[in-house]
Amino acid sequence: MFRRRGVPWLLTWVLLLICQAGCSLLDSIGAAGSFSHVCPFSNKSNLDQGYCERKRKTNNFSVWSLSSESLTATLPVDAIPENSVRKVRDCIFSVAYPTPFISRVVLVAVSKDVLEGILDLDISVKETDDFLQLVSGGKVVLGSVPLTHRYGGHQFGSWAGQLGDGRAHLIGVYTNRYGERWELQLKGSGKTPYSRNGDGRAVLRSSVREFLCSEAMHYLGIPTSRAASLVVSNDDVWRDQFYNGSVKKERGAIVLRVAKSWFRIGSLEILAHSGELDLQRTLLDFVIEKHFPSVNMNDSNRYLDFFSRVVLETANLIALWMSVGFAHGVCNTDNFSLLSITIDYGPFGFMESYDPNFVPNTSDEESRYKIGNQANVGMFNLNKLLQALKPVLDRRQKQLAFQILEGYAEHYYTRFTELFRAKLGLLGESEDDNYLIAFLLKVMEDTKADFTMAFRQLSEITQDLLKELRIPQEFWALQDLAKHKFFSDWVTIYLLRLGRNMGDSDSTRRKRMTAVNPRYILRNWMAESAIQKAKMNDFSEVHLLQEVLQHPFQRQAAAEKAGYSLRPPSWAKDLKVSCSS
Repeated sequence: MFRRRGVPWLLTWVLLLICQAGCSLLDSIGAAGSFSHVCPFSNKSNLDQGYCERKRKTNNFSVWSLSSESLTATLPVDAIPENSVRKVRDCIFSVAYPTPFISRVVLVAVSKDVLEGILDLDISVKETDDFLQLVSGGKVVLGSVPLTHRYGGHQFGSWAGQLGDGRAHLIGVYTNRYGERWELQLKGSGKTPYSRNGDGRAVLRSSVREFLCSEAMHYLGIPTSRAASLVVSNDDVWRDQFYNGSVKKERGAIVLRVAKSWFRIGSLEILAHSGELDLQRTLLDFVIEKHFPSVNMNDSNRYLDFFSRVVLETANLIALWMSVGFAHGVCNTDNFSLLSITIDYGPFGFMESYDPNFVPNTSDEESRYKIGNQANVGMFNLNKLLQALKPVLDRRQKQLAFQILEGYAEHYYTRFTELFRAKLGLLGESEDDNYLIAFLLKVMEDTKADFTMAFRQLSEITQDLLKELRIPQEFWALQDLAKHKFFSDWVTIYLLRLGRNMGDSDSTRRKRMTAVNPRYILRNWMAESAIQKAKMNDFSEVHLLQEVLQHPFQRQAAAEKAGYSLRPPSWAKDLKVSCSS
């Protein structure tokens, strides 16, 4: 059911070419071994829809399979099979096999929800050697050819040319019992044709952060890639974390990430810049057919409709980021998903003290990606997407596309206001709501109050206490707000607005607000604490954070004991993250 990466290249290449021609030989070969695509829990209607409806989860890999065929049957693969760094043309993917670690690999953590809810694998599978080999790049599932994606991108505002998956391998596509199609990708699994000057590896500290934040964002209700597992090795990986000449030895790690698609704005940009317009149309049609069912494939305006959806959903995504104080850190076009999900977690950060100039990434010297500029950067990236689409649009469609792009700001502003109304427990709409929101944020900025806990504690305090300005000590973020000379004025306006909530009660208001204002987020100091322990092979805080962040809106005894809702420790102010990972 698995094959080691030592399979002869000629055989692999022949199989891939056959697969691209539409033949199902790989499935037959998989069945000939112990790895089968035959689903024993299927019915005719489900088979007609192209997927198996499993009646239960499995820990038996003989009835679980991956395949690359849904990608390679339509999207061309690099004609050069060698895994060497080079300029690549006339393809979407290159074949490259993961490079296994030399040292012993340890499974640090898994997401039960991803394994059981997405991949149809019983949690007990994590105890098997087959699973460890799969998630560490030691073996490849028979029937799937590992792929690395070619893309480009604008990085910090400038065209960077060819980028691509420099340390990630798409090990296959899985269709689960719900008919959902998920792409599995290893990050940190070795060099590829797109590695440039990199070593193809990821280190423990960045991998812990990506694993935890991918899952945390999901439970906050924000569209995101997911993380299935995290493994660590004792292989030496050398990194200059802050680009100051201090190169240090770190441990190599791999995250198994899953997403509906890993295509991003840069996927289309590289084709437009290279003049590969037929291939660009092929990729566009593939993305639309697989991921945008509301767009009519037979409509001559389908690319325009696709662009409209991306504009709308990108505005929604960034508004959601802002509602939880999330700064991505590297909003390059190669990190912006065409499906408008959060991908590529690097030097991200959740804002603590409210500051629209918050920059989590020390590599961002010009503060281009500060939290208060993310909406503008979204506009910039969408404009680059439009530029990439122009060669496949006629004159009228270009004009309409520009009008669609102009509507981005209104989409964002509308969604931002909706989200912050909910955070304040406001029902209905009032023309003064924008002023009320802006007033509060200004008070937060002036007092440097904690963004997350200020909203959370507004969710928990009673209106009577607010009215009397009696702020209990446990509401420390509100106590900070109360130091502002205009806080009482804001409270007066806020209570009057709450009074216009028809049929509402204070207890209902608090219940509604605690459901949208998290008590726990992945603060940098929390992640750093877990990382420092993990370096000593103590993964207890990784597991604790994983559990806590699955229920960010619920008060949890373990989280309270760990101090996750208290003021950040003083040493947290000195923490820094960078693009080095």
